[in-house]
Amino acid sequence: MKILVISDLHANNEVLDKMDDLFQQADAVIFGGDFAECFKPETGKGALEALCTKHDTIFSVLGNCDNFEFLGDMEERDVSIEKALVFHQGLAFAGAGGGTFFTGKTEFERSEDEILSDFNIVLNSVKDTGDESLWKSLILVSHNPPICGLLDSFDGEHHAGSQKFTDFIKEHQPLAVVCGHIHEGTGIDKIGDTVVINPGSLGEKGTYVWLEVEKNDKGWTVTNTQLNTL
Repeated sequence: MKILVISDLHANNEVLDKMDDLFQQADAVIFGGDFAECFKPETGKGALEALCTKHDTIFSVLGNCDNFEFLGDMEERDVSIEKALVFHQGLAFAGAGGGTFFTGKTEFERSEDEILSDFNIVLNSVKDTGDESLWKSLILVSHNPPICGLLDSFDGEHHAGSQKFTDFIKEHQPLAVVCGHIHEGTGIDKIGDTVVINPGSLGEKGTYVWLEVEKNDKGWTVTNTQLNTL
């Protein structure tokens, strides 16, 4: 399966029209949050509508610049995985939106514990079924990144990610993690065996990532990741 990974559009909807060939190549699209322009949450709806014209299979979460009430629009378009566990062609997707407290001025800022609690649905599913193999088919999507190399660093030195999220990934080792939020942290890294992707800001930098996964006798594996710029 070939997945187009994007984030942080910030209502620069015109950039989507440069990607028609990419959307056609993609089996699915993951969007890591921030539909809206910063401090202009009303721009989110237009960005959502523009993205939904490009592909039929989208898995997305809210960003810190998106108003929480905007979640209703996402659910209406059937693209939200916020606080949800969604299955698609043998893969599982779970999402957590918003960013950790920083400026206190953006629309959707939360504590690390609040963000992680959105993944309780996964923990409860594993507990109820006893099926630990779920983690190996699971892609977590969180607007807020874990602490992971430079993926959560805005200056190459200081980190804005969540240590609790990093610990969560280390413990459970999902197949992959997609984040966003930190435009300067564009890249691909690993936490243990888990591939971690920050595709950067599509709206600001035109960056995106291809994530390719396939299932074999041993389960799902990541076969390729590639960071690109329009």
